Amino acid sequence: MSKTCAILQSNYIPWKGYFDLINSVDEFVIYDCVQYTTNDWRNRNKIKTQNGLQWLTIPISSSFSQKDKISEVVTSNNIWRKKHWNSLCTNYAKAPYFSMYKPLLNNLYNESEESSLSKINRAFIDAICKSLEIKTTISDSSKYVIEGDKNQRLINLCKQTGANVYLSGPAAKSYLDEKEFEANGIAVRWMDYSDYPDYTQLHPPFEHYVSVLDLLFNAGPDSYKYMKSSHAC
Repeated sequence: MSKTCAILQSNYIPWKGYFDLINSVDEFVIYDCVQYTTNDWRNRNKIKTQNGLQWLTIPISSSFSQKDKISEVVTSNNIWRKKHWNSLCTNYAKAPYFSMYKPLLNNLYNESEESSLSKINRAFIDAICKSLEIKTTISDSSKYVIEGDKNQRLINLCKQTGANVYLSGPAAKSYLDEKEFEANGIAVRWMDYSDYPDYTQLHPPFEHYVSVLDLLFNAGPDSYKYMKSSHAC
């Protein structure tokens, strides 16, 4: 029996492609046992405003080391929660489905004091998957034994999940050794993030590379129509 998995670091309120990848596999492994990278998607993402794109960034404690794993990184304070929530309310209050998701997001932002970046991201990812009706099993990499070089770690993770197909984002083409995967009985497939259909956004021109919250607020229950994996299913 075939099983497909994907392995990717956690992101903060990721774009729709991240969830499209999750929805395309049987098991999605959050790969947070690797080094944290600054100025990356781990702790920030973009939303649309009438003045253009705006970054929402979670402040990271200054005590973290460049060698820290993503799972070891903590926030510097909780002030960001109110700021991000206010930004979403200000810029999406007039979106057709903002009120539908408002209680859920209000709870995530204002009813939690979690300081672990990885756990914060996981809470949002789980909630958004539920809203998109994504049924994929989501696992933390800490559940598995991580060893070997960059390629071997991924191969070992695939084996431990029981997967014989590995779905990867196209950025990994620069380092992933497909022959090594095939030698271990694992077929590599590449996610295609091109040609997503547009939906009606509040502030034109259209922009694909923003948080998936933009899709939910504007398309609501029809959000799945703008994800390729849903059409494939």
